[in-house]
Amino acid sequence: MAELLQEYPGAQRALFRAYHIGGCASCGFSPTESLGEVCARNNNLPVEEVVSTILAGHEADQKVQISPTEMAERLQAGERLPLIDVRSREEWDAVHIEGATFFTQELMQEIISEWPKDREFVFVCHYGIRSLDAASFFAGHGFQHVRSMTGGIDAWSREVDPNLPRYDLE
Repeated sequence: MAELLQEYPGAQRALFRAYHIGGCASCGFSPTESLGEVCARNNNLPVEEVVSTILAGHEADQKVQISPTEMAERLQAGERLPLIDVRSREEWDAVHIEGATFFTQELMQEIISEWPKDREFVFVCHYGIRSLDAASFFAGHGFQHVRSMTGGIDAWSREVDPNLPRYDLE
């Protein structure tokens, strides 16, 4: 499963949505398990069907992604496109993209209750996985133009602003 999740970061979200697999301790899986093993112990789900579900989820994830280069170009062109950072406070304090907004519980409530559902905004995290989860959450709440920055702040540092320090959580 570890390799599958590396290749398809949204696979866990797709598995949970379709089959209630991987969302909590009672339905979780081990990184060392194979997809076949996970399917076998979940009512012998057909592996081919589960693979199709993962691939469909991956395609949907691709549609909400925006590259760091495209994001930078749009900001430089003067677009007022909110960039919301969903990393931890420690990560934010260490380094963040100028103009980004730190995601708080209060901001989440403001977005859900006050922002228009057709407003475009972009989430960013370290590598683009947590931001994809956040974008999926808000899309599930009816936001039509929510995006996730591919590769996160790490990709921004490599592709847009090499002066922005990179870091590793390990």
